[in-house]
Amino acid sequence: MAQVQEKQNPAKGSRKRARNKGFHLDMTPMVDLASLLMTFFMLTTTFAKLQTMEINMPTAQGPDTPIAGKNALNIVLDEADKVYYFFGYPGDAPEVRQTDLSTTGLRQVLLGEQVKSNPNMVVLVKATKSSRFKNLVDALDELKITDTRKYALVELREEDKALLASR
Repeated sequence: MAQVQEKQNPAKGSRKRARNKGFHLDMTPMVDLASLLMTFFMLTTTFAKLQTMEINMPTAQGPDTPIAGKNALNIVLDEADKVYYFFGYPGDAPEVRQTDLSTTGLRQVLLGEQVKSNPNMVVLVKATKSSRFKNLVDALDELKITDTRKYALVELREEDKALLASR
């Protein structure tokens, strides 16, 4: 607390004069309060947790499991945020359609009747060399949001490139 200290000189008699008034501020309560507040905020703060998505990748020795054409949805990520999709395999001459990574684009394809009505549907995600990593992450997010259980990250083959080029 603040204290005012007066010095009195008894040798000069009854005449009192205000001379050097000293001022001392006691900082102990303020330091106590600051440390209590700092402790309180440190203990009650919740830290942001990293959100990760677990992907189980097959081993290199695992056999290639053939997927029937009617059970395959191919998603091709291309440059300039373009997304192409088709059902079946390139050898079957499927119809290639273009969409985007928005909620009215890829999400509607994954929630469509053709995908959800087939319990054996496998989504094959393929990326061209000119696509961005952000697009792959966005596509994986859409798979997670739509609760797609069976999907694989697959290399883009020459047949896929020819199918996209003929589009």
